[in-house]
Amino acid sequence: MATLADVARRAGVSTATASRIINGSPKPVTEELRTRVLAAVAELRYVPNAHAQMLARNNRNAVGVLVHDVSDPYFAEITRGLQRVATAHGRLVIICNTFREPARELEYIDLLHAHQVAAIVVAGSGYLSSDAETELHDRMLAFEATGGRIAVIGRHHHSSDAVVPANEEGGYLAGAHLFELGHTAVAVIAGPAALTTTADRLAGLQRAATAFGRTLHIVHSDFTRDGGATAAADLLAVDPGLTAIAALNDSMAVGALAAMRAAGRRLSIIGFDDMPIARDVTPALTSVRLPLTELGERAMELALNPPPPNAPPRTEHIPAELVIRDSTWPLKPAT
Repeated sequence: MATLADVARRAGVSTATASRIINGSPKPVTEELRTRVLAAVAELRYVPNAHAQMLARNNRNAVGVLVHDVSDPYFAEITRGLQRVATAHGRLVIICNTFREPARELEYIDLLHAHQVAAIVVAGSGYLSSDAETELHDRMLAFEATGGRIAVIGRHHHSSDAVVPANEEGGYLAGAHLFELGHTAVAVIAGPAALTTTADRLAGLQRAATAFGRTLHIVHSDFTRDGGATAAADLLAVDPGLTAIAALNDSMAVGALAAMRAAGRRLSIIGFDDMPIARDVTPALTSVRLPLTELGERAMELALNPPPPNAPPRTEHIPAELVIRDSTWPLKPAT
């Protein structure tokens, strides 16, 4: 097991300097020294003295939250839950928009680490790329080694407390609903292919297609209203026989509804997440509901309430529910 002296030697600093950085001393150090020491902590998998961890943690009043974009309704609802619990615990929340850029996520984790936050909640999706996930995992380990707590929402490769929504099951519910209505020409507007959220929701839809003996026309776009509108317009132009669209979030589904009206077409459309706006668009949007505010609340509770010593990471699974409204209907048989 690595010692403080090993870390100091690897970083090329004194043990006193290494200790100040690792244990959150208020005495200032340069960012260059801080970066070297934290890199050495990650490389050596150094675990500091438990008493030093406790002292450092007691001085930490802020919590960092990594979201892809807080203006996205999905993350706005999750952040509402995160802030509600953090406020109840007397904690300041620092929200970091990563815009789905892995390099930006790494930079924010380093900045939050340098500011000695008590915990970091990663609310954005995990990545399928092993390189991106490996780097993120190493930075998280370094943060945890200095007394910080990590909690994630969704499927990530890092072994930490997690709140996992039923994305795969939700995808199955969406697909099964459309197939049960008699639709055979079904397209899917999926999010970025690099995200585990996209992969899991797609896997559920594929499972439904297999169960009903159907195939899916899949296109990828941004998880945005404009991304959904553009993808739907392209689908309607190239596939005149299309009768239903499954969008993997509600923002894309709203865009798809707009594209459908512009093209003068009438298709069944289903979304995912059941954002508040789903009830107010015309037609009211059928969607797969996830309790987004609860996701945030439960993730923050995990981050701020550590498990007993040596206990394994905790995982809380959140179910999905199909909410049927006016945007889906039975396909009339051809006459």
